[in-house]
This record gives sequence, structure tokens and C-alpha cells, in this order.
Amino acid sequence: MRAGKYEMRFPRPALVMGIVNVTPDSFSDSGQYLEPNAAIRHALELVQQGAEILDVGGESSRPGAVPVSEPEELDRVMPVIEGLAARIEVPISIDTMKVGVARAALKAGASIINDVGANREEPGMWELAAESGAGYVCMHMKGTPRTMQVNPAYTDVLAEVGEFFDLKLASLAACGVERDQIILDPGIGFGKKIEHNIALLGALRSFERFERPLLVGVSRKSFLSLGSGQGPETRLPAALACACLAVEAGVKMIRAHDVAETVQAIRMAEAILASEKQ
Repeated sequence: MRAGKYEMRFPRPALVMGIVNVTPDSFSDSGQYLEPNAAIRHALELVQQGAEILDVGGESSRPGAVPVSEPEELDRVMPVIEGLAARIEVPISIDTMKVGVARAALKAGASIINDVGANREEPGMWELAAESGAGYVCMHMKGTPRTMQVNPAYTDVLAEVGEFFDLKLASLAACGVERDQIILDPGIGFGKKIEHNIALLGALRSFERFERPLLVGVSRKSFLSLGSGQGPETRLPAALACACLAVEAGVKMIRAHDVAETVQAIRMAEAILASEKQ
């Protein structure tokens, strides 16, 4: 896996991507890192806890979220990326659907584009990935964050996500994106009901056929409560269960808010799995 100046060779222990939400309306942290210095401090803490990638985002992608303007998103994320780029040695990912934001972030020191809007048809973001050599996370989503949870329906969610990856890998190649730049994300919680998320998590190994690293992010998402209505602060045990099972299924990257706990859980899972092969 190549992302700008970084190279990640697999097999190796799964990478944990620490989440840095620079938004006032995140479902999980209530905007406590909107101020740039607070976000930078939080990001540095995540690195200390074991995050090997930092994912910085300035526009909420929670269900029902209203888009923000490009200038506002830039105002949120650029001070954070600029403040981190000279202070950390791990890759910075920009979580955005806007080409202009991604371009500015890469120029400031980011190395990965985490694109929840990969379901678009226009090629601008893919052309940017090709010309920059950045890593590119291609995520499946039905609709947009504002509409994605309005009764999402699938005939076969596994087949449809697989077909999406086939189509996008072809589009990315046509735009000049090298295969070793690409990470695939099945988009848990993005336009899926509980049963769709469970089905995808239970069949993660089926995506090995694409021969690309798989990124899974379930951290604090509502489906983890299995319809109980409990809040994000109660969902860590379920998220850790999903993370460990994902690693067992061959997932290479886990996106998480609770980095220290996630690192500890997946390293134990990896140690057990390694002992079984001896």
C-alpha cells in the first residue's frame, strides 16, 4: 500500500486509524475538538495511544448531516493538518468529499484521501489521487449522508457492495490511480440497516478477492446498540468485538475513536491467531 511518501507492506499487524472530528455536530464527540488546538492535542494523544494513521474531517457524515461549504470545511481542517504535519511521522488522512479540500490538505501534508463520496460519477477526486500519488479510500455509500438512512434497501448487500468495488476499481484505473494506492471500505453504517451491517461484517473475507487492503469503521455507530437506543458512549465493547472479528477476517485497517482500547484488543486477537498457526 502506497500513500504519498509512505509505504505500508502487508502482512503486518492491522493499522488503527484514529478519528479526529473537527466538527460541531459529530454524533460521537459533540464538537469538543472543533477548536484547532484542541483537535491537535487530541490527535497527538491518539498517536501516543498507537494510532498509525490520523483521519481528519471537517464535515459530519452522520445520518441526516447537512453539507457545509468548502471555505468553512477548509477553515476547520487546514489549521489542524498544518499543525500536525510537522509534528508527527504517521500519515494524515483527509476525510472529505470535496476535491478542493482534498487538494489543499494534500498540499499541507496529508497523504491519504478518505472519500465517503466515492459513489460519485465525476472523476475529479480520482484524478487528484492519480496526480498526487496519495492513498485513496474508496468507500461504499448509498445516497448522501443526508439521505443514506432513509429506508436503504438491497436485494443482496454483499453482491451490491462487491459490484460497486468492481466498478470503482475500473474507474480509478481509467483515471490513472495505481492499484497500490487504493484501500476499500464497505461503508458500515452508510446507507445500511442493522441487518446489512451485520451481513457485511460476517462476510468481510469475501472481499479478499480484490487484493486490496480493507478498512472497516464501526466505532460508536448506532447499529452497535442493536436497536436498544443506547448512546455512543455505551458502544465500545460491541465495537471492539467487531474490530477483533474483522482482523480475524483479514481486515488491514480499523478506524476508531477509542484508539488505546482498539489497539489493545486487536493486538491480543492477532497474538491468539498467530499461536493457532504454529
